[in-house]
Amino acid sequence: MRAGVRDIVMPGAPVEEMKKALERAATHSGPRVMQQGTLGVPGAVSTQRGKVVTVASPKGGVGKTTVSTNLAVGLAQRLPQSTVLVDLDVHFGDVGSALNITAEYSLPDMAHGPAAHDPLALKSYLFQHQTGLYVVPGSESPAAADAVTSKDVVNLLDTLAGQFKYVVVDTAPGLSEHTLAVLDQTDILVLVTSLDVPGVRGLRKELDTLRDIGLMVESRSVVLNFMHPSRGISVADVEASIDRKVDFQIPQSNSVPISVNQGIPLLQAGSRDPVAKQLKALVDAVDAGEKAGEKGRRFFDFGHKKEA
Repeated sequence: MRAGVRDIVMPGAPVEEMKKALERAATHSGPRVMQQGTLGVPGAVSTQRGKVVTVASPKGGVGKTTVSTNLAVGLAQRLPQSTVLVDLDVHFGDVGSALNITAEYSLPDMAHGPAAHDPLALKSYLFQHQTGLYVVPGSESPAAADAVTSKDVVNLLDTLAGQFKYVVVDTAPGLSEHTLAVLDQTDILVLVTSLDVPGVRGLRKELDTLRDIGLMVESRSVVLNFMHPSRGISVADVEASIDRKVDFQIPQSNSVPISVNQGIPLLQAGSRDPVAKQLKALVDAVDAGEKAGEKGRRFFDFGHKKEA
């Protein structure tokens, strides 16, 4: 059943029972004939590749995983089973904790073996969250994570993008080999930083590096986390430093650590906290970009002061 079995017929079943089983199978498969479809979405057929949405940050501790999990949950709530979240912080990923899940399989299991290239096999490895979100958790073992190469990551993302409308990727801080491989496959980039000097400087360096190596994604946004007047830095200061607009400002709130400790993302809980409002706006922007793409236009740029 985990592999997608819908029906069972005993070996000695009468011909009439076999006929009915085949008719039921034809009914289920009719609207989604063995093409690249949207995995798990009833009646959905799509020959288009899904969108890879990468959430990255120059340093740790800026709330990147909180943004990733809420973004993925928000997208999944709009169209259940349309979204998969990949924890690509291969050594110390916290997606499983943030969603309060304990999965049987993790990233190394899906990057190697039959699940790596077979969509049907891959479905049986994915963890399905109660919100309808599919999850590829990070490795529980750093040693096992070392065996996952950047090529493995590209192959996995390619398979997932052939089956899901959205592939949200939570990367490790900085620009590791795995992160660079993901950025090369990315359609929409979400950059997260905190309202402090090290975070802003790190973001500026990351933007400059991506521009220099030709991995600056056209459709991108900047999320400024932990907004609070007491920090002594204004949004204008940040925008002047990174030479582009800040698209989303997430305020500092006690609801965030509570949400993380409970393993229930704010958007899953239906929170009305100002943080949830900004996270929902990010979901709106990503979803609006997808709808624009469906109409034949390029994915919108979230806005910036100076074009790269």
